[in-house]
Amino acid sequence: MNRRTMPVTAALAATAALLLTACGSGDDGNSKDNDKIAGAEQGSEKSKKSPEPSGAPAEDKPDGVDLTLPKDMDLVFNWDKPKDKNEAAAMDDAANFFRAIYRGVDKRTAKDAAVTVYSTGEGLHYAQTQINEWIDGGWTATGTLRHYQATTRSTANGNSAEVAFCADASKFYGKEIKTKKILKTKKSIADFDYYKIIMVKHPTGKGLWQASKVFVETKAEKCQ
Repeated sequence: MNRRTMPVTAALAATAALLLTACGSGDDGNSKDNDKIAGAEQGSEKSKKSPEPSGAPAEDKPDGVDLTLPKDMDLVFNWDKPKDKNEAAAMDDAANFFRAIYRGVDKRTAKDAAVTVYSTGEGLHYAQTQINEWIDGGWTATGTLRHYQATTRSTANGNSAEVAFCADASKFYGKEIKTKKILKTKKSIADFDYYKIIMVKHPTGKGLWQASKVFVETKAEKCQ
């Protein structure tokens, strides 16, 4: 393998038939998406662009769920919380969803408690597919994965929210488990992805939100 062909970038394309990578339609990221959230009920739109980093997991994560990542695997979320309470909670747990995926990568299992807590349905399938791609390839990850330009909007009943954002993986690399070799590549458009995560309230009503659908636009020019 001569480049960082990890699920966040190139491997997403390889598994596109299984995943909800349906956003390559020329959406400029600033539209109102026809005033509807894909996969959720119609609702009001609110957004907040965010300059502040937030690398730590939300403090109110469920008891017994560990989101700890190794020191060389840094997920950075350069965004502020929106004013809307539900959207803020959904944004926190969208970040936790990604932490859960990379914890699964680090622990070499798609059945880590964090994965099943922060995702459901097609979101859970997405997370497990991504983790298994890393495991099957014999890789873990190292470096910094940055998330930014986040927007949020929610349905009228407040039970679903869309969290959309860019991801920059230009300093985030695969590392071979056996050899410890870091698979570095030159920065390119392939390092930039645009995500739309549909978050839904957990049925228990305890403030937990779960990723239920994941839409990904790879090679996203708007994220450069």
